[in-house]
Amino acid sequence: MKISISTFSTSFLLLIFLLIGCKQENNPEALANTASAKKTNEQPPKVPLSDDFKEYWYAGEAEITSYELKQARYGELREGKAVLIYVTEPFLPQEQVKANNSNPENVSVLKLNGTKKFLTGIYPYSIMSSTFYPVYDNQHALKTSLSVQEWCGHVYSQLNNREQFEFTSHSYFEGEADQAFAMEKAILENEIWTKIRINPENLPVGSISIIPSLEFIRLSHQEIKAYNANAQLSSKDGLTTYSISYPELERNLMVKFTTDFPHSIESWTEEFKSDFGPDAKRMTTSATKIKSLKTAYWQQNDNNNLILRDSLGL
Repeated sequence: MKISISTFSTSFLLLIFLLIGCKQENNPEALANTASAKKTNEQPPKVPLSDDFKEYWYAGEAEITSYELKQARYGELREGKAVLIYVTEPFLPQEQVKANNSNPENVSVLKLNGTKKFLTGIYPYSIMSSTFYPVYDNQHALKTSLSVQEWCGHVYSQLNNREQFEFTSHSYFEGEADQAFAMEKAILENEIWTKIRINPENLPVGSISIIPSLEFIRLSHQEIKAYNANAQLSSKDGLTTYSISYPELERNLMVKFTTDFPHSIESWTEEFKSDFGPDAKRMTTSATKIKSLKTAYWQQNDNNNLILRDSLGL
């Protein structure tokens, strides 16, 4: 029987494709990679939002709250002001920035911009942190960052939530100049402040592993990693207190907020050693609420809007 070359070539190629296809289909590694890719693209289940939450946080306004600040620094208390600015916005999970346009991949986040301003003698400190936390309370913060400016120099840190936590940092201090590495995921102290506003009943309690705030890590020059801690939640007279104790760091953080929605943060204290060396004093930073205002501040950038700062006591 005579078989044409073209017929033989076609049959041979078809057989090769079938064999390769079967090999890939039964390859456990290939199947695992496919499953992993699907798992990566899947979003965690969303926790339903209450009507109160949607009415309060999706009204086209931010919540701005000012605080009297007593900041422990270099063994002394420094008077200043702190401000917490909460607002919801769409967030791009891959680029990890605010989304300008509607997109099915957008994640709705409750963003917290926290600022502190105080003087250390002749020179000023300015600290700002930003945290982007999904409103559905179903995963870690997607991003958190910190900048600190003072006359000695300035530093910047950022942690991105991807396959792992990706940490980058730039500083003028020797040994801390430029850092970039990945680390295992853990609870973030920075995200606690947004979890309180969304679902305080879901705050982690008991023995936990938690990464301290980027502010504390930077100002105290500690290693950024997860530390063992104990967390407690207690309520009294309409206020709930969330406490975190870090034995290794000799540090305690206590945040007081209204038990009822919208769980407004009324005050906080932070006990730690505010200086370096064996004779460092253990001191307490505290912040007490002055005034809260709900407004679209990004539209209020004229000089005649300066009066709004007076209403916040700033």
